[in-house]
Amino acid sequence: MTQSDQIGEYLRHLTPHARGSLLSELERLEVCGAAIPGAAVALEKLRTEFRRGGQAHDRVANPSRHFFSPLESMLVDGAPAHDNSGRILRGSLAAIWEWISHDLLPTMTNDYVARMKPLIAADKQAEIRKVAATFQTKVYKYLESALGSPEGAERARTKLATYTASRSAYSDLTRMVSVLGARDALAELDKDLPASIVEFDPAQVATITALLDAFGKQNAAAVPFALTLVAKRLKTFWQLVRLATKAAASKNAVDIAATPYAVVVAMVLDRLQDKGTTLRAALKKNRIAAAKELLDEIYDTEYALHVRIDRLDQSDWGIRLDKIMTGVAAEVEAEVSRFPEEVGHVLGSYSRRRDQSLAGRLTRMAWKGRDALHSGVASCMKLIGQA
Repeated sequence: MTQSDQIGEYLRHLTPHARGSLLSELERLEVCGAAIPGAAVALEKLRTEFRRGGQAHDRVANPSRHFFSPLESMLVDGAPAHDNSGRILRGSLAAIWEWISHDLLPTMTNDYVARMKPLIAADKQAEIRKVAATFQTKVYKYLESALGSPEGAERARTKLATYTASRSAYSDLTRMVSVLGARDALAELDKDLPASIVEFDPAQVATITALLDAFGKQNAAAVPFALTLVAKRLKTFWQLVRLATKAAASKNAVDIAATPYAVVVAMVLDRLQDKGTTLRAALKKNRIAAAKELLDEIYDTEYALHVRIDRLDQSDWGIRLDKIMTGVAAEVEAEVSRFPEEVGHVLGSYSRRRDQSLAGRLTRMAWKGRDALHSGVASCMKLIGQA
């Protein structure tokens, strides 16, 4: 038998859900750049099975999909190597479900699946949501207790490791617990937020901040996920930083770090790092047009962070940003160097980097001048009030 035949025979002996889990794992490793013998053949066969008819492999087990529905807005594809605040790796869900259904609560899960299947077949959406919500609550309460001790946490890590090689699976499990615990409050916030935020101006920032403040009083652990709901409505993801900069005493990184929503800076850096990973994949597949768009977004985000945060380079955020941008520069340089200098490359021009252009530098100076003026006015008003 050829390697392709052997792989095909192996896949046929797996259940549909197991094949879906394998596809998630192989795609995660592909994003990481891991070289696995036979992986290309297996990916081709699995993608043919799950994608040709427009069927997504993560939707094979419908009862599990409904169980994970509160997480949908927080899911991210790929394999980030960072903390990834406020989001959950989609590829972790298959392993978490396998662990819950086979090790943690097998009898309860079997009962849930048995109840859900006829409801799904009859498309009884109201009852589906009710049964799923009941099971989510049971799992949440059990996990809250099970993960509450070091021993329980270690058991969970060990068991999850039998279903995935991803090091983020346990972290994603704890994030899932936070989301399920704030499930109803997150759903209510999702309704209260505007459908889209075109201009995240001071008035909008104040409105959103009030909503987040109210949410956080009872759901502090789930605030990063509430911020993710806000980020999805923004025109550009870096605008999330305004929630911290508007609340800060000044634009200095130290003052911004002291605000209640300082985590948004790390969240923006998470997304910037994800863009860098996507850029690497695009260059690897020779998708130059997509790479150019990604670079524009990456450079604009870098520029925005430098404009809105003073002394950024002296902070941990600045160190991380520099590391991300160094990696991006290396990827671009490797791509550009493949072509003779006289031929040139569309990515060889750094004129798109707004912070390096004359207009960019002037804008940056204008922002600093405006901030200094506002700071001076605030100080004067304070002195007048004291007088």
